[in-house]
Amino acid sequence: MNRFSANIEHLLGKVPPQALELEEIVLGALMIDRNVISSVVSILKPKDFYKPAHQEIYQTIFDLYAESNPVDILTVSQLLRKKVKLDMVGGASYITKLTDIVNSGANVEYHARIIAELSIKRTLIEITAEIQKEAFQESSDALELLDQIQHKTHEATKHLFNKEALIIGDIDQELMGGLEAHRHSQSPFSGVPCGLHDIDKVTSGWQKPDLIILAARPAMGKTGFMCSIARNTAVDAGIPVAMFSLEMSAAQLLTRLYCAEAGVNIKRIRKNQLIDEEWELFKEKKETIARAPIYIDDTAAISMNELRAKAFRLKETANIGLVIIDYLQLMTASMSKNSQGNREQEIASISRGLKQLAKDLNVPVIALSQLSRAVEIRGGEKRPQLSDLRESGAIEADADVVLFLYRAEYYGIAEDRMGSSTKGIGEVIIAKHRNGELADIHLRFVADLAKFENLPNHLELPPLLNQDQGSTINTIQPDTHILTGNSNTNQSELPF
Repeated sequence: MNRFSANIEHLLGKVPPQALELEEIVLGALMIDRNVISSVVSILKPKDFYKPAHQEIYQTIFDLYAESNPVDILTVSQLLRKKVKLDMVGGASYITKLTDIVNSGANVEYHARIIAELSIKRTLIEITAEIQKEAFQESSDALELLDQIQHKTHEATKHLFNKEALIIGDIDQELMGGLEAHRHSQSPFSGVPCGLHDIDKVTSGWQKPDLIILAARPAMGKTGFMCSIARNTAVDAGIPVAMFSLEMSAAQLLTRLYCAEAGVNIKRIRKNQLIDEEWELFKEKKETIARAPIYIDDTAAISMNELRAKAFRLKETANIGLVIIDYLQLMTASMSKNSQGNREQEIASISRGLKQLAKDLNVPVIALSQLSRAVEIRGGEKRPQLSDLRESGAIEADADVVLFLYRAEYYGIAEDRMGSSTKGIGEVIIAKHRNGELADIHLRFVADLAKFENLPNHLELPPLLNQDQGSTINTIQPDTHILTGNSNTNQSELPF
């Protein structure tokens, strides 16, 4: 019995959950049938055994197996003797006894899972006992305690769900099933469409499970762009969208969505300037949004763990197909107010967490991000570049796609280098695209509605220089406003 188990028995007056007979059977099976060790080591850790002697024996078996040495009564006893642990576990006679009670390795994986589940029960008792004790302390922080519960329970169970390597045949079935479904569908896109046609043509829709970073300086229209994407995805494509708004309240965000849909300047709503006819039209138009499968969470300074838990609930209850976060720098890596580490480390942790969330949910995740002030002090057109991603290089590394939102008009640049007007023009610069090409995409920006729309096909736009990659964007695709450039991806990596 280890120290923790003794504490449980002392506190509760009960023997902790355990199955000593199964522990003996598993250890004996491992020593007579080496072939079953590989399946058991992915399920059990030494600490999962209740009896300390069994923990030592299992660790010794694992050590021998890891070094590709024989595993049997003699080798286990010899290594335990070398570690001066043989007497502690009961001597060579006890090792022999373990092998005498089993005839084969049959059912050992099933028995191992029972032992693992009992270990989790003991861990949960420990966690709740510790949390209960701390919760009675006036100085304890409730959010920090919640964070501890989430973290400790995740750590206690994660080794049970390790993903096994898949043979190509199994991967092929899943992949070809998806490709066949896409081939026979009516959609030209394999991913989640955003409704801004030129972006969809380059990305083929947001792909699962990509992490997409949309970065810009303030006043470029990040939230408006987010609302445009959420509206198009939920309303036009019918795909449920989860929006985590850390900056605006749910009511503020919904007002934006309503005004953009109705074509009403939000200032006129706030100043009560609509005449009766306009008000009735507003109420009629906003119903399109009111019926849309858009879920808004406006928790301020949400932690990665809390966002993850909420996103998983929405996946289960609403089958969300897209997650949007506004914006990354307002998140916290931990629910604890006393979280350790500098801000760069925290942002790196959040970035990794968002990428893992996209993989676990198997949906695209779009995270809005602030750019550094280096953009403002840069001369010329002040076009953003990858080095401007704020506070952590991990954002660029973790992202599958990096988009920059840029409006030359905001900086007082009335014309581009070809003499075309920049008024009402927004650019989406695809600066990183792990599985596709880079591009510069032009959209209409409706300032009064903070809304991005598709441009009419007849508008001609000049080629631009992709300053991020130092290469010329030299191809204008027909009937689009896409200026394409060199991809930063080897074409052999493309899935289609």
